[in-house]
Amino acid sequence: MEPILKVKDVLKAYDDLIAVNKISFEVNQGEIMGILGPNGAGKTSLIRMIMNINAPDKGKIELNLDTDNWQSRVGYLPEERGLYKEAKVKDILIFLGSLKGLSKKEALKEGEYWLDKFDLTDNLNDEIKELSKGMAQKVQFAACVLHKPKLLILDEPFSGLDPVSQDLMKEEIKGLAESGVAIMLSSHQMNLVEEVCDRIFLLDKGNKVLYDDLDSIKNQYGNYRARLQTNDSNLLEDWLNENDLILNYNSYRNNFNILLEDNIEPNKFIADLPAGINLVELEIKRISLHNIFTRVARGGLLDAKENI
Repeated sequence: MEPILKVKDVLKAYDDLIAVNKISFEVNQGEIMGILGPNGAGKTSLIRMIMNINAPDKGKIELNLDTDNWQSRVGYLPEERGLYKEAKVKDILIFLGSLKGLSKKEALKEGEYWLDKFDLTDNLNDEIKELSKGMAQKVQFAACVLHKPKLLILDEPFSGLDPVSQDLMKEEIKGLAESGVAIMLSSHQMNLVEEVCDRIFLLDKGNKVLYDDLDSIKNQYGNYRARLQTNDSNLLEDWLNENDLILNYNSYRNNFNILLEDNIEPNKFIADLPAGINLVELEIKRISLHNIFTRVARGGLLDAKENI
């Protein structure tokens, strides 16, 4: 895949505070890259440099967009929403489209296309102040993609959306990636990041902590968790208390949540279960990206109680 965005050894400091410390990564055509980190990790500083709002102190940011007018090929959804409350939806789309080089007719056509996807066609003549937070979020998303960007930067794109709208937004983001758009996405909603992103870049205090594809990250950091129901609770509990495959567990009546030790595969756990145990239900899967995120942010330490 062709890199659309290249960040090379970028450093940004504010007085004695290093906000971004020699960060390097790429976002490829058709890829969704998740940029994650706790508050103050450097995500906003990084995005502002990519958008040329601030300049890096050192390093380079390269955009492969086949044009000198890079703004016309980049879409940006900022975390701080800034639509004019008194303006009508259609006027917002026309105005923001014009900033990307679209004619009034082109902006309105593309805007209506996206409003139809979000079931907002009837709101074209509404003022922004009449919309719910989620509706305004969809309008702003439409405004950042109506010029068909090659690179799309989304800062908290799921904010303010109900679960149904979140699912719709996920599908549209994935659809854009499938059409070849390079997407960089920042969000605190780890479950949604896990569902849409191909690769993850984890920042903490301005430093790179983790950078890899999602499957590799899960294989490296994701212990398995078993959810089990049995009619032989006493037999299972005795076995769990004596077994070195188990990091921790909790139980309620006949239901058990069990966290396996590092590098213990499901087949090993199943093979070692007590002979003759009566299992009603068994599910084994990796711990979530949220659990991995908190683990890596702590320096790789796994808190068993948090992960069951």
